[in-house]
Amino acid sequence: MFAAGAIKVAIVEDQREIRDGLSYLLQRSEGCELLGSYGSLEEALPCLSQALPDVLLLDIGLPGMNGIEGTRLLKARWPELVVVTLTVYDDDDRVFAALCAGASGYLLKNTTPARLIESLREAVNGGAPISPEIASKVLRLFREIRPPARADYHLTPHELRLLKLLVEGHSYKTAAAELKSCVNTVSFHMKNIYRKLEVHSKSEAVAKVLQQRLI
Repeated sequence: MFAAGAIKVAIVEDQREIRDGLSYLLQRSEGCELLGSYGSLEEALPCLSQALPDVLLLDIGLPGMNGIEGTRLLKARWPELVVVTLTVYDDDDRVFAALCAGASGYLLKNTTPARLIESLREAVNGGAPISPEIASKVLRLFREIRPPARADYHLTPHELRLLKLLVEGHSYKTAAAELKSCVNTVSFHMKNIYRKLEVHSKSEAVAKVLQQRLI
């Protein structure tokens, strides 16, 4: 029986020791409920069809379907599912591919337990938790690759600033604080951003920003 208001989390991680450690952490973290723990996406998919979690903690280097291919499939099947990548990989190609596939966050496996639980809450509340090392890589990619001239969605400077904050890992709440605004105002601007980009979620917006180098 799940506690009212608890975040339902599922794990896909092929290394049993890590999977068991994550399961132990989630089972003992207030406000979180472990919905399922799986060694591969092939094992997880039938179970996800029966009971969808609020957030899926997903490894990239999996046997069979990898986490990047899996994220693409999961977001196509369940657009509302929040996927947070947890991996040892920090190379540009995998970071870029995972975020473009629709991952709402990208965390390294050296993330502390407290920060991991905080990141899951951020992701469910519309944030984009990203390990500091990864955030710096994403921003460097933005600086190195100029936006194509044709990518013009008439985003205002304020909207671009908000998108940049989300890519850096801010939640709506912390982005509002950075912008000296309130969460309701941030939500209002995000609705305008969704309309302009023709997307329906924060992860789709971030993916489009990355794909088309809008920042």
